[in-house]
Amino acid sequence: MSELKLIDEEITQRGKELYENSIRPQVEIPENIGKIISINVETGEYEIGDDLLTTSLQLRAKQADAALWAERIGFNAVYAVGGTLVNIFENHLS
Repeated sequence: MSELKLIDEEITQRGKELYENSIRPQVEIPENIGKIISINVETGEYEIGDDLLTTSLQLRAKQADAALWAERIGFNAVYAVGGTLVNIFENHLS
């Protein structure tokens, strides 16, 4: 187990901060829009792929007990259940 124990709210906060402050400018490019990014909130390492399971497993291979946070690049959610995903990237271009 990692020495740093994080609760869900802390993982979410750290993940969003890392994404917005340092990762987003590097990854929010046209070829990545719609892909999943998983971030290890303790190290800042991330993986980009087509699904959450793949990106999570890639990070867990490096650190089995990693605290992970994920987002769909350019959208407001990873998945939509009974709703609609909004492409926030298109809104920035308008």
